[in-house]
Amino acid sequence: MEIIVEREDVWIASLEDKPGALAAKLAALADAGADLDFVIARRSPDRPATGVMFVTPLRGDAELKAASEIGFSAANRLQSLRVEGENVKGLAGKVSGKLGAAGINIRGFSGAVIGKRFVLHIAFDTADLRDKAMRIIKEMT
Repeated sequence: MEIIVEREDVWIASLEDKPGALAAKLAALADAGADLDFVIARRSPDRPATGVMFVTPLRGDAELKAASEIGFSAANRLQSLRVEGENVKGLAGKVSGKLGAAGINIRGFSGAVIGKRFVLHIAFDTADLRDKAMRIIKEMT
């Protein structure tokens, strides 16, 4: 089983909790040429009328400029991996189990299956933990 494990830069922006706010930010990124692999948006439970969104990847000067203009910044405190491969039943549990057994706390975990492939986005508190997790996941192949 081949698994691709890559570091990823995640970008974060605050978001107004109102109709069309998410669409406006995504349109601005698309207009700048962004071809996003992953988007998460949600309300901020501790900040009424606001939300937060995360996107990846942003590449090139035009995309970075547009992102900056609409409030995005690199989530430097969020160290993230993108894990992709052929879907195998129970793999997300195996990955998270291996990381837990190694004493690695996961900050965020999102995953999806599309057709016969899976993709996971896993976030950690430090670059050291991310790099240790990367080694562990690569050893699973």
